[in-house]
Amino acid sequence: MTSFNLDIVTPIRELKIGEVNYLRCPGIDGSFGVMNNHREGILALAVGEVKVTQGGKDEYFSTGGGFVEIIDNSVKLLVESIERSNDIDTDRAQRSLDRAKKRQVDKDPDTNNARIDASMMRALNRLRVAKR
Repeated sequence: MTSFNLDIVTPIRELKIGEVNYLRCPGIDGSFGVMNNHREGILALAVGEVKVTQGGKDEYFSTGGGFVEIIDNSVKLLVESIERSNDIDTDRAQRSLDRAKKRQVDKDPDTNNARIDASMMRALNRLRVAKR
């Protein structure tokens, strides 16, 4: 099976994943896949699950959104945050979800509802991906 290079870059670290066979990303218009010799481009990523197939094994990540850059058979994920499914602290994610739900119910006029919704979406995604 043919492969391409994958790197993941966040504001605080870089993960050099190496040669992978398949990548599925959460695009803002829906999920999309990347394989060897994919058309070049830059695409926006939503909060969601990233699937990486490497050597016949699948690995899952939770991401907080960002961009993917596909150039010359090399892919770079430029993301706000990323966590491997087995590294996700589910207790912390549940506490984040509980806080967001409480803020939603409290209806404080100074509350930024978009931030609450985003926080809730990230927490739910982390909990879902952690089950992989």
